[in-house]
Amino acid sequence: MTSATDLTTVRLGTRPSRMAMEQTGRFADVFRARYPQVLLDIVEIVSEGDRHRGPLSAIGGKGAFTRNADRYLLDGRVQATIACAKDVPGPHDRSPGIVIAAVLPREDTRDVLVLPTGHPATTLAELPPGTRVGTSAPRRSALLKALHPTLVQVPIRGNADSRLRALDEGRLGADVMIAALAGLRRLGHEDRASEILDPAVWLPAAGAGTVIVEHRSDDPATGGLLAPLTHAPTRILLDAERAALATLHGGCLTAASAHATLDAVSGVVTVHAAVLDPAGGTPLRASASGPATTPSTVGQDAGRQLLDAGAARLLGRPA
Repeated sequence: MTSATDLTTVRLGTRPSRMAMEQTGRFADVFRARYPQVLLDIVEIVSEGDRHRGPLSAIGGKGAFTRNADRYLLDGRVQATIACAKDVPGPHDRSPGIVIAAVLPREDTRDVLVLPTGHPATTLAELPPGTRVGTSAPRRSALLKALHPTLVQVPIRGNADSRLRALDEGRLGADVMIAALAGLRRLGHEDRASEILDPAVWLPAAGAGTVIVEHRSDDPATGGLLAPLTHAPTRILLDAERAALATLHGGCLTAASAHATLDAVSGVVTVHAAVLDPAGGTPLRASASGPATTPSTVGQDAGRQLLDAGAARLLGRPA
């Protein structure tokens, strides 16, 4: 059996967008610093979501960004893939045989309001009624309806760079848009944030601000090479959040949030989870705390609380 010390090359699959390549480059720097003797070969993989111009719901939601990479991984064309955790389907929806190998340090989890270049700074609350707000995420859409019902949500597509260009050129179909602060920072566009949205009110996505590297479960050599690159505190947070999502059986089209925090002194992880009403009604919220040694159990507890409170109705499933 091949061991981690026997590997001379690792092929890493990534989407070819500017943001994906930037986060891949940062990971590559860390990998090469630790393993100068191993060649890291970057393989660009265009996803179904990158090709499709219509609504993601028509091609299976966020899974459209990972299915092609999963195929490359499972058939051996690459040994690992890298992605934003919030764009990866929940663990109950993943292709069998794929596991998380490395979790990079968490970045900012907050969303922001982005305006066209030259537009005076403003906030969501200050936008006039009827303003078209671009976002295709069910979570963001539900939050917009609940918190700012006079604004109009419109679906948008494309990677972050193309969305910014389209917004500035009046081609986006929206007057303003919602974006992830971490993504803007990766692109050097943090200055485009007109308002940073309060995460206590504008609830973050599960896995927000987190980049993960995955590998095949039957490839322990690659897993052994990647595991030491994991940021342990972020792994705890991610495991807790994804466990909450899995307990809800939330999918890529689910309007839900799971956000974990870690008290490094007490060793306690806390998960704040919510299921949002797609129609804009009051969301269901729950929280759970427990040892950081069992983050998945804590996440499952938060998810079960939501189900007990009637979350199945908002999730579109029988109670």
